[in-house]
Amino acid sequence: MSLHPHARSRTFKPVLATPRFTILALSLLLALPAVAQETAAPEQDAVQLDTVQVLGSRAKGRTAAETAAPVDVIGREQLERTGAQEVGQILQMLEPSFNFSRTTISDGTDILRPATLRSLGPDQVLVLVNGKRRHQQALVNVQQTIARGSAGTDINAIPVSAIERIEVLRDGAAAQYGSDAIAGVINIVLRRQTDETRVSFEAGQTYEGDGTVLHGGVNTGFKLGDEGFLNLTAEYRDREATNRAGPDLLRVDPPRVTQKIGDADAKDAYLWLNGGLPIGAGELYWFGGISRREGDSSGFFRSAGDGRTVPDLYPNGFLPNIITTVEDGSLAIGYRAPLGDNWDWDVSVNHGRSKFGFHERNSVNVSWWYEPNPNVACPNQPCIYGESPTSADTGTLEFDQTTFNLDFRGRVDWGIGDEPLSLATGFEYRRDNYAIKAGDPVSYTYGRTNDPSIAIFDQNGGFAAPGIQGFPGFSPNEAVDEGRHNYAVYFDAESRLTQRFLLGAAVRFEDYSDFGNTTTGKLSARFDFSDKFALRGTVSTGFRAPGVQQLFYSQRSTNIDPATGNLADTLTARQDSDVTRAFGIDALKEEESTSATLGLVFRPSENFSLTVDVFRIDIDDRIIFSSNIRPETVGSDGLACDATNSNCPIRAILAPFDVAQAQFFTNAIDTRTTGIDIVGEYTTEAAGGTLDLTALLHWNKTEVTDRRSQSAILPPAMLFDDSQVTLIEEGQPGAHHVLQGVYSIGKWDWTLRANYYGSVSGSGFAPKQTWDGQTLFDAAVGVDITDKLRLSVGANNLLDTYPDKWKVGADDPNVNPFPSLGFVYGWETLPFGINGGYYYARLDFRF
Repeated sequence: MSLHPHARSRTFKPVLATPRFTILALSLLLALPAVAQETAAPEQDAVQLDTVQVLGSRAKGRTAAETAAPVDVIGREQLERTGAQEVGQILQMLEPSFNFSRTTISDGTDILRPATLRSLGPDQVLVLVNGKRRHQQALVNVQQTIARGSAGTDINAIPVSAIERIEVLRDGAAAQYGSDAIAGVINIVLRRQTDETRVSFEAGQTYEGDGTVLHGGVNTGFKLGDEGFLNLTAEYRDREATNRAGPDLLRVDPPRVTQKIGDADAKDAYLWLNGGLPIGAGELYWFGGISRREGDSSGFFRSAGDGRTVPDLYPNGFLPNIITTVEDGSLAIGYRAPLGDNWDWDVSVNHGRSKFGFHERNSVNVSWWYEPNPNVACPNQPCIYGESPTSADTGTLEFDQTTFNLDFRGRVDWGIGDEPLSLATGFEYRRDNYAIKAGDPVSYTYGRTNDPSIAIFDQNGGFAAPGIQGFPGFSPNEAVDEGRHNYAVYFDAESRLTQRFLLGAAVRFEDYSDFGNTTTGKLSARFDFSDKFALRGTVSTGFRAPGVQQLFYSQRSTNIDPATGNLADTLTARQDSDVTRAFGIDALKEEESTSATLGLVFRPSENFSLTVDVFRIDIDDRIIFSSNIRPETVGSDGLACDATNSNCPIRAILAPFDVAQAQFFTNAIDTRTTGIDIVGEYTTEAAGGTLDLTALLHWNKTEVTDRRSQSAILPPAMLFDDSQVTLIEEGQPGAHHVLQGVYSIGKWDWTLRANYYGSVSGSGFAPKQTWDGQTLFDAAVGVDITDKLRLSVGANNLLDTYPDKWKVGADDPNVNPFPSLGFVYGWETLPFGINGGYYYARLDFRF
């Protein structure tokens, strides 16, 4: 895929089965070459394959059409005409290998949704801005969602109004760009224009009448001297919540809706800049920005008779309200200049920070309310404090990254082949730091003194739950401020050995202060049999270092153990801690990968192109977030656990830590991902206008090829159970196809898009269910009212398509209680969400 002609919108509800959709798509692809040869190419070349890009090759002047690896280039016009306002959502609409799962009731993941390539993890794709590494997010995804146990890149921290184009390298590239580039690389290129000010307004709403979006953006530029520039972007978005919860049949009488299941309410503000100024023989450049987003989501409903409720405060029960604040900032400063006639150099420093704050509202610390008050005498009944804050700061996560780069690039006439040898080399130093800051005491303590020897009873006579309800706070025991550093050197070479044969090689050495060093390499080749047909391929090794989030994250929360009715702690244990060492779990090490891509490029005419690329990615020692490890209820000898727990080794390990269950990060699985990408693009004149047709087909399959445990106590299937395997193998669509047509005539253009999402499965909360694939349709029409003013109206998910309902066990709450609690469509895996249809209007003007 290199170009997706205009834009795409959302999607629709005919139940097109996968084979029928695939046959339709392949038929279109097969028909295009014949039509292309019969139709004269229009003057306007819609294909952007010739856009000079910086991704996938460091050779000067190489374009996306000439590289040995598949690179997609998505232009500004395409981004703006989707009817979407977030980078993640737009890429899901325009890049079939990209997934942006719509999570709900998953704490911080409600507002920072995971972005993945080729159905791998969000931390296995590298994100660049203007070719420089982008820092990752502070939030660790620990709920039962796509990306469980990972911390990827907050791709939505970048405003769409600031983006000129997005380049997507669908190939392993760790040898070129370093850690994380296993599934591929996304490079976001910022605008440089100085000629005008562009203003956009957009408003939209779901068919259900909720989820109203108001969006505004301004991009402007100024010249600095004769050749310098400063480009500025400001953007604001207000997105109201959606709710697709059904009635609660179990906790309230008469039944009513008690949950909020859908998109969180979000208010987002951005301010970004991009600039350059000639100094001496070169250019001083800078770019970066700040963003602040506030999310408003909910936890699980607590009914009036629930022991976690205080009837004096909430006589009808309550729904905890989780407020999240995401603050993101980055600034890169560098200088680049020629070095002699054939070389140039680039030195830069890039700093980024992600800060994620939690705040709980509409809640209570039950143990504070019912804590005995020794200072007051109450005849005939125990005296309690009878008060508790209903809101609290529950803690903050922070991630900081500083990267220094020194790069050299040039050409050497080595007397071989059809062109000089393109060389690149460089040095990188990076420091990552992770911090957890504790919340207010009321957010995590058991009573005011946090003394478990004090008996505090709830309204039902059971032990009162400690901490604030909803998202319990981080305590000082989890607080941390730690980091690591690494350095890397790399070498790249590329040349046409003949006029038609391109060969490239790359090698990279990295040394980390915690786990040691690693060396990766890559070979790439392309042979052009003619100007119309070429074969291309790559083979590479890669790696991903454990994120500092995975190294230093921990959390301890106290709840009622349903097996005993007593207070019990659940511990997310820090890697290489006393708990993990007691189980025999080693410190985290890097993931290692081997990947290969083989493809063909067919371009019989200027107005038609077809690419087909097959790929395979093997990952060893993949880092996972373990299943919940619980103590035995029956000993290894079939008897009850004895007084010393000699026949219950898990209980023996957890008991000294006063922990009822534990989970942790560990290298535990190997996976294999295989797939194919087919991209066809065709442009022709039709009825006095121009018709752009695009077919984008993507298939993938991920298999867990090995589960293993470093622990002699925990078997692999206990450490990483079948529900987690299902999430890895089937939680993301195995197919994602896009068919799009854009017709332009005069001042008007029309867009129609079909977006097929393949089936997904989940078994984390109930017996396994498979949700069938669905096809969504988008439609839009735009008109240039004047050469400065444009109006667009459209609908995403035109036919109001929803996922299958949660059916397995739905008629028996003992098997699957969630449908009876209001979860109509599922929970852990929702590739296109549950909002249904959405319509919008957009106004763009420039001056």
